Amino acid sequence: MTHLTRNTMKHRLFLFDLDDTLLDFKASEKLSFVRTMQELGLRDGVDGLFQQYQAINTALWKSFEAGAVSKDFLKVERFRKTFETKGIELDSEAASRLYLESLPDTVVLIDGAQHVCETLAAFGEVGVITNGVESIQSRRIASSGLSKHISFVATSESSGYAKPDVRFFEYATKMARSFVKDKTIIVGDRLDADILGANRFGIESCWFNPGRLANESEALPTYEVASLHEILPSLREFAAA
Repeated sequence: MTHLTRNTMKHRLFLFDLDDTLLDFKASEKLSFVRTMQELGLRDGVDGLFQQYQAINTALWKSFEAGAVSKDFLKVERFRKTFETKGIELDSEAASRLYLESLPDTVVLIDGAQHVCETLAAFGEVGVITNGVESIQSRRIASSGLSKHISFVATSESSGYAKPDVRFFEYATKMARSFVKDKTIIVGDRLDADILGANRFGIESCWFNPGRLANESEALPTYEVASLHEILPSLREFAAA
């Protein structure tokens, strides 16, 4: 068991990304996509279709984060484009609705998420920062059982800006009970959103990198972990450094 006290901890505010940091979005995404296709009567070739959808969805999210498209457009366009690419005649608006309705019911926790949030919330403040759809993210957090450890949830919809925009982080930190830059850290899996945002905002960051990928980006994490179980021991090291 990891014992942490205020005397051994540097940070007081912990900003966690949600998808693929606390919640296994890849697992939820696949389950929800398959359910959606089944609801629409499509059962053959779903795995290949999902791979196509993922590529299109990733590109659209990057466009959203760059301010090029709206989230409402993204939610439907990813299905329209997927169906069009494969020559499938299905209703993209119905697919979007069914998929979003399914997501809160397919929540999968990343190993260690419950323990790290509970431990850090006991003496500091845990906030969630997400570019995801606000209504869906709220329901997913509630389904996950993490909400009792989370002080606030900052979304791109409510702030009007998306990670890595500095204005998103200005908005998020105003929601905290107390915010001091050198006592705040962001934990996230995405270099281009979470870590780059932390760099631009001038706070420390921890890159959650379970795949042990090489960092070939301009983003520079302060620390790096491959498992959420490594965060608590690492935070003790932060204080001792």
